[in-house]
Amino acid sequence: MYKELIIICLPDYRIELEWQETENLINKNQELLQNELYKRYKEDFGSFLLFLGFCNQSAQLSASLDIFRKLARLFVKKLSQTPDLEILRERIDLVLTIDEIDDFLSQIPFMVGAEYINPAFVEYIWLKLNTAFRNKVKNYEGSIDELIKTFNPDIHLAGRIYFHLVESKKDDFPFAFLATYSTSLNNFGKSKHIPLKNALIEYGENSKKLLELLSTVYLAAKESKIILELIENGEIFHPIALSAKDAYDILKEIPIYEKYGILCRIPNWWKNKTNALKLDIKIGNTSSSFFNKDSILDFETNLLFDNEEMSEDEARKLLNESDGLAFIKGKWIEVDSEKLKKTLEAYEKARQLMKQSGLSLKDAMHLQFNLQKDLGIIDDDTVNISNGEWLKSVVEKLRKPDLINSISPSKDFLAELRPYQQKGLDWLYFLHSLHLGACLADDMGLGKTIQLLAFLNILKIKKGNSNLLIIPASLIWNWVNEIKKFSPTIRYYIAHPSFEKKNNNKINKNFIDKHDLIITTYSLSKKYDWLKSYKWNYIILDEAQAIKNPGAKQTKAVKILDANNRIIMTGTPIENHLGDLWSLFDFLNPGLLGNVKEFSNFSKELKDNPRGYVKLKKITSPYILRRLKTDKSVISDLPDKVEMKIYSDLSKKQAVLYGNLVEEIKTALENKTEGIERKGLILASIMKFKQLCNHPDQYLGRNEYSEIDSGKFLRLREICETIYEKREKVLIFTQFKEITEPLKEYLETIFNHKGLVFHGGIPVKKRKEIVEKFQGSEYVPFMVLSLKAGGIGLNLTSANHIIHFDRWWNPAVENQATDRAFRIGQKKNVMVHKFITKGTLEEKIDLMLQEKTNLSNDVIQSSNEALITEMSNEKLMDLFTLSL
Repeated sequence: MYKELIIICLPDYRIELEWQETENLINKNQELLQNELYKRYKEDFGSFLLFLGFCNQSAQLSASLDIFRKLARLFVKKLSQTPDLEILRERIDLVLTIDEIDDFLSQIPFMVGAEYINPAFVEYIWLKLNTAFRNKVKNYEGSIDELIKTFNPDIHLAGRIYFHLVESKKDDFPFAFLATYSTSLNNFGKSKHIPLKNALIEYGENSKKLLELLSTVYLAAKESKIILELIENGEIFHPIALSAKDAYDILKEIPIYEKYGILCRIPNWWKNKTNALKLDIKIGNTSSSFFNKDSILDFETNLLFDNEEMSEDEARKLLNESDGLAFIKGKWIEVDSEKLKKTLEAYEKARQLMKQSGLSLKDAMHLQFNLQKDLGIIDDDTVNISNGEWLKSVVEKLRKPDLINSISPSKDFLAELRPYQQKGLDWLYFLHSLHLGACLADDMGLGKTIQLLAFLNILKIKKGNSNLLIIPASLIWNWVNEIKKFSPTIRYYIAHPSFEKKNNNKINKNFIDKHDLIITTYSLSKKYDWLKSYKWNYIILDEAQAIKNPGAKQTKAVKILDANNRIIMTGTPIENHLGDLWSLFDFLNPGLLGNVKEFSNFSKELKDNPRGYVKLKKITSPYILRRLKTDKSVISDLPDKVEMKIYSDLSKKQAVLYGNLVEEIKTALENKTEGIERKGLILASIMKFKQLCNHPDQYLGRNEYSEIDSGKFLRLREICETIYEKREKVLIFTQFKEITEPLKEYLETIFNHKGLVFHGGIPVKKRKEIVEKFQGSEYVPFMVLSLKAGGIGLNLTSANHIIHFDRWWNPAVENQATDRAFRIGQKKNVMVHKFITKGTLEEKIDLMLQEKTNLSNDVIQSSNEALITEMSNEKLMDLFTLSL
């Protein structure tokens, strides 16, 4: 395995550089470049960006780093083509246009943090480039040209020579060429352009001055025979009438001239090349009374020239033209006979396809994804697939749920949906009406489960086959609690050995039909044969990244299950990893992204053609709904602090030890029935239960802390993997100092970064340093804190997640700890995760706290453990005994 450098984008316009393992070969030159980039990034972000723009553009970099190299390179190009740069020096202020921003955004690869890259983000990076260059100039005494050469000796600054190629009205010579040069800036900060022949008069016999003026032209002549000939015969100093062929030859050489610092003024139609011949395919112009992914849509093919329809005969006449420039319909066009031929062949194939059987939406999407194979197109720019009026309105609604008619669950659904959650429900039901799969990818804490339950509530009203929910085993209790709380009329069955009341082998169609929802786990989905024999209404996957590996047995088992439709849920952006995307969509809408080989070939081509990301996003985005906590439309709906209870199961080892501990306490209580000795026994027992719920090794006093032995550790991984995927920060509170280091070591395997620990044993002098490091710009993903030491006086607002790993059972103390992040200076919504081990003392005391919500906090604070010590032996054993 090799290591490649990647860029990760974070909220608030922050960028992080990380090393990640890759199977791609990294040669010595790439390794040296990556190391230099990382070094400069660590020293100064602006200097890093400048170096990125000036570095070797042919050297292979990761897709995420390469896209920012393109932006930095655009800055360098604009810099090198700025006239009078030496005069402007540190006053230079290069402008990035809206079109250039849009072009950059369209090419963003699938990368971590892509969701944070918006126009403001791009403008921020551009500002950093401008500022970094101005700072370099301020501290440099030499010329700008000399400064540029220190970055890259092959960069040539714009000289004073301009080449102009313009259209004329002469039939034989329809173009004219003229070289000019610029004078010095006048009082208004502008320069004049004078024909180059005037230089002969201005400089006279001062050949040195003339050679200096023409330096860029002589450099270009080293690569251009055209310019060399113009210099030798002296025509460079005079206006020249050009044939279409001569003009075409010059236009093709424009990159050479600009490379050596000659500024070129050429027709816009050549720059944009919008008037090339294109195949236009329009799908779904008229509505369909019944529509799904297999419905046949109306299908129209046309040939377009500069967005105007052209007949096939007119297009074939173009083939008779020699390669070069042709004047068609009052406009000039570049004639590429090979490309024209391929476009016409594709036109014929598209027409045959239309005649045979029409086109389904599924076929249309696949056609858009795999033009090369289906139509023989070698250049995607020669074809335009667009949605007709009706289909355009459908896709627009999928991308903008605000446009969808609202639907409400029945009165027995007990949750009040927030506005954005209602829009999510509307979106799910709209996709349901189209028989298309949906990916609900809302940010963690925005209520994906509630939206899905609201959707299931509507399906329950409509009736039909049962639905199958596949989840990680650790999420079973979370789902059960949410169902009971918000949609108690949903009839569900949990297909898991820990819950089943009947033999799984006896589960049949009649049994399944009696339930609205069957819940099972990913690991069991490949073991239960009865799952395969039933035609499910919906198969729903929560934490759908579990099937990101298409070759895994678990993934294959899920994909062979039969269903009318499918939904996947995930809190992580599925665009972070291109390789995962195909597997998820192969489950969601099979065939949409071709087969695995087709997608693999497409992925490889993205390195040379990043505009392929535009196509991929266009195809997949209608089926993905992702709202962020940072979205302005969402954040107004959210409270500043969102609290959620995270349920975990005991591992087998924990369950055995828990049962043994209960028996020990039962025996001890029978022998110590009163007084301070009994109270001490109960309080000590409570502490042991807490330790055991955290991890058996904490209870046993060992130092192994295997993940598999603790239900809480497994849940901690699931939550922190999502936090890491978004490069957010988290505070983990525990009341036990002894587990802070084991937690730190475990979390570092999840975050791949060093974290911090804060407890009473940390010297006072070092505490400030720890806080500053966590609050600093470097990505320090987590801090583990003991509740007492970390619960008072700290300001840790760079975190937007709080995890209470074990419960203090004192709301005031927990809230005080939460307020380390949730306080003045916090700009993000804070997510508070409170861990509870199902069926244990933790859950039962949590229920006691809920029942006391009407009491004042002071009463609750002072009485929890005291109340427990006053309980009878019978009640105590009910409290301690493990229950499901």
